[in-house]
Amino acid sequence: MPVSRAPGVDRRLFLASVLGAAAGAVGLSGCAESRAATGAEGASTAPLADTVPAGTSLKITSFQNTQQLQFRLAKLPELPFKVSNWLNIGAGPDVINAFRAKSLDLANNAGIPPIQAHFQGFDAKIVAINITRKPNYLFATKPGSDIRSVEDFRGRKLAFSQGQAQGVVLLRALKRAGLAYDDVDLVPLTSNQFLTALQSGQVDIAPLGNQQAPAYLQQYRDRGARTITTEVVDLLNLLWAPVSVLDDRAKAAAVAAYIPQWARGQVWQYENPDVWNEEFYVKTQNLSLAQARSISALANKPLFPPRWDEAVAWEQETADLLAEGGFVRKFDVGVLFDHRFEGIAARSVPAEYRK
Repeated sequence: MPVSRAPGVDRRLFLASVLGAAAGAVGLSGCAESRAATGAEGASTAPLADTVPAGTSLKITSFQNTQQLQFRLAKLPELPFKVSNWLNIGAGPDVINAFRAKSLDLANNAGIPPIQAHFQGFDAKIVAINITRKPNYLFATKPGSDIRSVEDFRGRKLAFSQGQAQGVVLLRALKRAGLAYDDVDLVPLTSNQFLTALQSGQVDIAPLGNQQAPAYLQQYRDRGARTITTEVVDLLNLLWAPVSVLDDRAKAAAVAAYIPQWARGQVWQYENPDVWNEEFYVKTQNLSLAQARSISALANKPLFPPRWDEAVAWEQETADLLAEGGFVRKFDVGVLFDHRFEGIAARSVPAEYRK
């Protein structure tokens, strides 16, 4: 694959893909609010407090209200702090902008958003890891397409979000198929634009999450749309937070107290697919029970490693892949992990859910 790109082109692609329309409101001035992009400068190394001080609160993401639903259905204990706001956001670019605006303290994402935040000069750290072993994404074609394999992507328009997991899954799939970046047309979009782009024919291919595909096919299969599976795995499902949050001893203690609930909620969902299918997919996502069951059949077993060595290695490989294409600068991803939290999730779940 080519390893160089015109800096102006990369910067424009980066801004269009990652910051999007929100850049106009938040702006690049947020970089000035962060420390230089060392990722480690100023980060707290103080031991985590054993208890959460009274009056502590956090603002946490809960995309499509999944966290609250997991906690309620699993009947988990009440958190020892106040959640002042559950934010229904999931896309990495939106999370980064919310971090900058100080409207969010803790988020659940894949491995790519922390890399993009670092590239922007915003200091944030990973505090919990869930390893995924099966693919979470597949590729959907526009209606009427003749594309049937990743090799057929040559010369086609591909929906690409470099700030989200879908983008890295696409890059890894291209590399596995022996296609260079210049062999395809990467169209910078964010994932919430993918379905519209497919429907309108703006792109030939878009990566969709397993849970998105059934509804898309139900609507467009008769018009010639199809899906193409991939063996590419997006390894990391993680929690991360701004360094400014983790430097606050009370908030750091609250983050540490939240991690066990987050881990147990995922274990409960995995162990109770019938309940989750009905309560989440059918009642809140308007899918049929058959569609819900097809999604749950692809679910990853949660795995919370006591040590993060594999996660660090995977994150480094991902950052290097992006650097090869000129999308970010090369750096050591070790600065993205706050090892004070290493092992908390693993200690919170039965041994079969530890790696």
